[in-house]
Amino acid sequence: MRLKTSLLKEPKHRELVSCVGWITADELYSCSEDHQILKWNLLTSETSLVVKLQEDIYPIYLHWLPKTMGGKKVVHAEIFVLTSTDGKFHLTSKAGRIEKSVEAHKGAVLAGRWNYDGTALITAGEDGQIKMWSKSGMLRSTLAHQGSPVYSVAWGPDSNRILYTSGRQLVIKPLQLSAKVIQWKAHDGVILNIDWNSVNELILSGGEDCKYKVWDSYGLILYSSSPHDYPVTSLSWAPDGEVFAVGSFNTLRLCDKTGWSYALEKPNTGSVFSLAWSADGTQLAGACGNGHVIFAHLVEQHWEWKNFVVTLTKRRIMQVRNVVNDAVDVLEFRDRVIKASLAHGHLVVTLSLQCYIYNSKNWNTPLIFDLKEGTVSLIVQAEKHFLLVDGVGLYVFSYEGRLLCCLKFPGMRTDVLNAQSVSLSNDTIAIRDTTDEKVVFLYDALTGKALREGKPLTHKLEVVELALDQCGPSNERKIVLIDKERDLYLTPVHRLGREHNICKIGAMVHTVAWNDTANILCGIQDNQFTVWYYPSVVFTDRELLPKTLYTKDGSEFSRAPNILSYMGTKVTVRQGDGSLVYSSVSPYPGLLHSHSGSARWDDALRLCRFAKDQSLWACLAGMAMASRELDTAEVAYTAIRELPRVQYINFIKDQPSKESSVAHILLFSGHIHEAESTLLQAGLTYQAIRVNINLYNWERALELAVKHKTHVDTVLAYREKFLQRFGRKETNKRFLQYSEGVEVNWEKIQAKIEMELSKERQRTATAYVRSSMALRC
Repeated sequence: MRLKTSLLKEPKHRELVSCVGWITADELYSCSEDHQILKWNLLTSETSLVVKLQEDIYPIYLHWLPKTMGGKKVVHAEIFVLTSTDGKFHLTSKAGRIEKSVEAHKGAVLAGRWNYDGTALITAGEDGQIKMWSKSGMLRSTLAHQGSPVYSVAWGPDSNRILYTSGRQLVIKPLQLSAKVIQWKAHDGVILNIDWNSVNELILSGGEDCKYKVWDSYGLILYSSSPHDYPVTSLSWAPDGEVFAVGSFNTLRLCDKTGWSYALEKPNTGSVFSLAWSADGTQLAGACGNGHVIFAHLVEQHWEWKNFVVTLTKRRIMQVRNVVNDAVDVLEFRDRVIKASLAHGHLVVTLSLQCYIYNSKNWNTPLIFDLKEGTVSLIVQAEKHFLLVDGVGLYVFSYEGRLLCCLKFPGMRTDVLNAQSVSLSNDTIAIRDTTDEKVVFLYDALTGKALREGKPLTHKLEVVELALDQCGPSNERKIVLIDKERDLYLTPVHRLGREHNICKIGAMVHTVAWNDTANILCGIQDNQFTVWYYPSVVFTDRELLPKTLYTKDGSEFSRAPNILSYMGTKVTVRQGDGSLVYSSVSPYPGLLHSHSGSARWDDALRLCRFAKDQSLWACLAGMAMASRELDTAEVAYTAIRELPRVQYINFIKDQPSKESSVAHILLFSGHIHEAESTLLQAGLTYQAIRVNINLYNWERALELAVKHKTHVDTVLAYREKFLQRFGRKETNKRFLQYSEGVEVNWEKIQAKIEMELSKERQRTATAYVRSSMALRC
């Protein structure tokens, strides 16, 4: 990826250009010290004068009022704030008419920014003050008073915090008076410019020490550049938070969100005082010290899938190369490409008003349909359909171009959604709540209806990243969550019984990815590359999880690695310096998943015997128990020398009825309530009571005996025997109450137990005879 820049031969402004701002995807306003505001039209390559400002107005900063408020598009938001050296800010219309001028600071107003819903404005001045204003220009409060000029200010992603400069320090100040202020030394020189992205919540800073740095929202440094030749005078995040631009004297740099540089341009511009991205993130404009306005657009973006590589060679042209036979196809579009995604055999390309869908088997005839909203900010693909996110909502389309569902809900901010907060599978959509990051909404991908009876999944901490698995039936769909403490959790999408299991399967996890053909998970965990061959084993036998892992030293990956994809047996990792590293994973776990998914248990056993890998045997044991294949599970547990489990499996096989076997399989997996319910529904009251006795759930055992008026003496007898073993006396009031009128006779109890078991065997035999007769008929 790089920037393709363009400059006019002669500058349109006669003096230094101080600020620029996009009004549409193809129209830009520029302000200069020659007191002119010019309008640039990139479609017609025309430049026109908007207004000639008064001689005493020297503009410094320009920011357009956002065109979305509370998730709704607002057409009339065609006003911008213009700050100047005379201590005022000017609310100016699109036509250049100054609607209102406000005395804001003593000295120059160095910055002014609207919040994300356009309801408030903050200004920073040479007098060291930061003030918040209403949309109409009424003073609300003075947020800070510094002893030195505040050169730059930015809103936090949720608009309830602000970030500003204080000499060499950065300060994050919440708008709530009781909240804690975060302040830290960020540079060795005065900080000149900052930006805070609402999608990835990362902070940029650049200063007179000639460096730019990337920080998280807690002040932890993520990247620090080497010194440039000149101070960093401007920087700006792209709207989607994937890249940012840095400006300096005769320098324009394009960087990844982790800090490393994609490309470096050396245009003849003088210092670049201001940078602005278009709303679709495809174009960049810079205000230059020599009177020029520099334009740049992104080219040479790459997308890879299996043996295909797609490259955006020009704004409207893509090249598709098949690396197997070196065949090349050229795709041309009528408008510039905004977003693209290549996966699952399909290339999805969005323009300003259209979406193209290409099948990898035929690059000549795309399917084309119109878009309602112009700017698509995110594309997420699954095997059977894909999801588009624009400024209004989320839409799921089939690869035939048919709209399947549309998601809109109150408070939704689509502008902050990214690939870490949205996930799609063939049947489910998962979206992290934009207002409460502990909440994950789950929807049916085909109908758009909320799953889990409309109740979202709520985690105990803020969710940083989420991902749905891609294979298997919909009722077994799983989702992984990485929370703020970098712990990795796995949970089913659908509730299983009364309890909803959410199990921790990893710690210090930085990035994860699901395999495209099997439910295998890989991730970078505490400087190790880890593969969870069968993560769902935690719901069947949690103690098997460590035996199903594959780990290797992650020292081959440099700082801040990110997993881009996990396809087949190949894992693609982007390192902190931008280089790609490929790691291979054994093909056997994928084959094992295929065998178990199609119930080919003999083939699964032969595979494990051939591979002679303990982790494969452990996976097979968990898969067999989940499918209630006891014979296969017994062999697998024997192979990994889990003899107590083998004995329990044999005990399950000896159960007199199917219901008892099912209940004990549930107990094996730790599902106590489901096991008890299974027995009670089958009328096996004694077995349900005995389960609680064996688990020392004495009060529940007594409760069941009293409720069903049977085996009260049995519960009291086992309770008495238990206490005698430890030399203790009964202190529970309920047991003391019932023991007064009940005589414990072990001979009668044994007889009752034998009678219960014989009834169960007889009923099972009768059911077998009836089923045999029905089959014969």
